Amino acid sequence: QVQLVDTGGGLVQAGGSLRLSCAASGRTFGNYAMGWFRQAPGKGRDFVATISRSGEITYYADSVKGRFTISRDGAKNTVYLQMNSLKPEDTAVYYCALRYGSAQSMRDMRVDFWGQGTQVTVSS
Repeated sequence: QVQLVDTGGGLVQAGGSLRLSCAASGRTFGNYAMGWFRQAPGKGRDFVATISRSGEITYYADSVKGRFTISRDGAKNTVYLQMNSLKPEDTAVYYCALRYGSAQSMRDMRVDFWGQGTQVTVSS
């Protein structure tokens, strides 16, 4: 079993920045990808970004490319999402995710464990 604790959400004005963090504990060995999804009110959960175990492979949703950066600290089993140039349409609950397997599989919406979610609100 894996536990994911995601933190760092908050209220920010448009154009501002936030950094989300997600610490993984438990059965964190082997090849696994980590990443982020988000869910806006009344909408489904959407893929945002993912990163491979090595950190060498990353994927981003088109809507966040060039603004968001995903990274990970392998020693701490922690993944980060640096969000810059935030827009009101980025407002959502952001969920950390872990997938036993490739980053590509997470990009294809395959997830084994979820964090509890952290609210990001961007005001105009």
